[in-house]
Amino acid sequence: MARPLVVITDHIFPSQDIEREAVTAAGADLVVGACRTEAEVLALAADADAVMTTYAPVTANVITGLRRCRVIARYGVGVDNVAVEEATRRGIYVCNVPDYSIDEVSEHALALLLALARRVTVLNQDVKAGRWDYKPFRPYHRINGRTLGLVGMGRIARALGAKAAALGLKLVAFDPYLTPESPGAQGVRLVPLDELLAEADFISVHCPLTPETRGLIGRDAFRKMKPDAVIVNTARGGIIDEAALAEAMEAGLIGGAGLDVLSQEPMRPDHPLLQFPNVILTPHTAFYSEESTLELQRRAVDEAVRSITGQPPRCPVNRPVGR
Repeated sequence: MARPLVVITDHIFPSQDIEREAVTAAGADLVVGACRTEAEVLALAADADAVMTTYAPVTANVITGLRRCRVIARYGVGVDNVAVEEATRRGIYVCNVPDYSIDEVSEHALALLLALARRVTVLNQDVKAGRWDYKPFRPYHRINGRTLGLVGMGRIARALGAKAAALGLKLVAFDPYLTPESPGAQGVRLVPLDELLAEADFISVHCPLTPETRGLIGRDAFRKMKPDAVIVNTARGGIIDEAALAEAMEAGLIGGAGLDVLSQEPMRPDHPLLQFPNVILTPHTAFYSEESTLELQRRAVDEAVRSITGQPPRCPVNRPVGR
C-alpha cells in the first residue's frame, strides 16, 4: 500500500524541517514545491492526500484534479487563494491557522499608525537629506483622545484595540456580524461603516477579503473620511481600492496611509502609491516574527498529519459534504 503523500505547494520558510519531521513520524512522504500557477499546483499535488499552501492558487480547477486529497491546510489566516466552496463540494476540509500572529499583526498596525501620526518616516528621510526642521510636516496632533475605527472586529482588531486604548484612543468599529453583546465587542462602539469613516481619525482594516469586502474602501469611502485621517491595512490588499486611494492622496482628501498588503504582490515599480511621502509601504511582513513563523509551520502541518492519520481537524473553515 502506498504511503500517504503531503504536498507543500509553496512556502516562505528557510526550511521545512518541522514539516518533514511531523510527516515522517506519521508514516507519510513530503514533497515541497514552489508553485505559482494552477497548472504547477495540479502537476505537483494531483496524488496528494494533504495539500499545504501559502499563496499558490488552489483553484476550483486544481481541486477538481485532486484525486485523493482529504485536507487543504493554509499557512495563514485568510483562505482567499483556496476555492473553499469547491473543496466543500468534494468532501475536502480547508483549514487555516486563525490566531498564530495576533500580537505581530496588531503591533505592526499600531506601528504604522504611530509612524504616520508622528511623521516618523518623512522626518527620518528629511534629516538624512541634511535638513533639521519639523515645521514643513505640520500639523501634528496628540493621539490621546482621538478616535480609531476598526473595520472588522476579529482577534487581531481586538488586540489592536486593547493596545490603542492604552494610548488613550477612543474605539469605534464596523462589523456586520457583531452586536454590542458579542464576545470581544465590549468597550467598543459598533457603528455603520459610513459613520466610522466620518468619525475616525485613524482607520485600521481587519476584515477578510470576500466578494462583499473587495473594494470596500473605495472612492466613496475616501470622500467620507476626514481630510487628515490615516488609514492602515494589514488584512488583504483587495479590500482597499488602490487606484481610488492614490486619487484621494493626490487630491488631499486624506492625510496618509500605511499598507502592509497590496492587491498585487510584489508591487510593480510604477505603482502610483510610491510617489507619496505620507504613504508607508511594507512588504507583507506584519505576520512575521521568529516565534510566529515556527508556530505557523507546526500548526499547519498538524492539520495535514491529523487528516492522514484519521483525526478531525482543529481549525476547519468549512464543513465538507459527506464529512
